[in-house]
Amino acid sequence: MNPRLWPVLLLLGPTGSGKTPLGDEIERRGLHGRRCCHFDFGANLRAAASGKAGEAGLLEHEFEAVRASLATGALFEERDLPMILKILSGFAETRCQTPGSLLVLNGLPRHRRQAEGLAGIVAVEEVVLLDAVASVIRERIRLDPGGDRACRTDDSLEAVENRLSDYRVLTLPLVEYYQAGGIPVLVIPVTGTMSAREMYEVLACRRYSS
Repeated sequence: MNPRLWPVLLLLGPTGSGKTPLGDEIERRGLHGRRCCHFDFGANLRAAASGKAGEAGLLEHEFEAVRASLATGALFEERDLPMILKILSGFAETRCQTPGSLLVLNGLPRHRRQAEGLAGIVAVEEVVLLDAVASVIRERIRLDPGGDRACRTDDSLEAVENRLSDYRVLTLPLVEYYQAGGIPVLVIPVTGTMSAREMYEVLACRRYSS
């Protein structure tokens, strides 16, 4: 396998569904005997935006695109793909070098064009869909069962509704996209209080019994 074609477990789900806590849990415990590296796209963007363009390894216009996306919630355009690949590749090359490691993607891709653009550097082995309706999402954001929302400044009602709308229109169709390519999809129904540990147990049982 091309060393740049990273094996991937892809986490999909609406904002607040628990992707970040689950990704952290998978990284901490590993999966099916494999070491796992959790790439949280949002967290990496916030880290890049907290410094300067050069410090983040980004060109000035890429740095400004990151800051604009974080400020407005706008999704990246096709022209931003080289910057996205730069951020992802830098993470994988630093954190996921152990042979057989599994890269856990969270927050990327957001739509089909990004998925097609990532196909040259990742090989998606399985998709995990955290499935939750809007009322459950609002409850999870209020209760914060994963403990990952306390420092978020973008959880206003309007911002959450906008992200849920983008998810339904642009991201959810990725399920059919990957299924059409023969990639298995595990759907985990998420409740308002479901923990990352409980999600992990569903995932682990599925993989070990397959």
